[in-house]
Amino acid sequence: MPRKKKEETESAVEVAPEVESEAQAEAAPQVGGGALPEYLRGRRTEVGSVVSDKMTNTVVVLVNRAKPHPLYKKIMRRSAKFMAHDEMGAAIGDRVRIIESRPMSKHKRWRVVEILQRAERV
Repeated sequence: MPRKKKEETESAVEVAPEVESEAQAEAAPQVGGGALPEYLRGRRTEVGSVVSDKMTNTVVVLVNRAKPHPLYKKIMRRSAKFMAHDEMGAAIGDRVRIIESRPMSKHKRWRVVEILQRAERV
């Protein structure tokens, strides 16, 4: 059965000639949804909004979570801020997907993978 899946993925790769090379695909900033490459699967990902872009190549991403309390079942809302490495040029208000990565500085352990939605610019 895994052999069949491998054949399906190979044919899917051959059919999609949208991007000429993988290097161009990685260099171009992605806006919109997309599947993660194989080497990034298994890492923790979060989706949040950019609240600060004042630093060079770094954005602060606010991630909101809603989880029911284990005993009382009330929905508990929590938020966390993550510093993420950004080479795509995300700005305040953008919705981004971040992924765990190696430590890049004292507080920076995440990387912006894609920009899901651009904020409205006035």
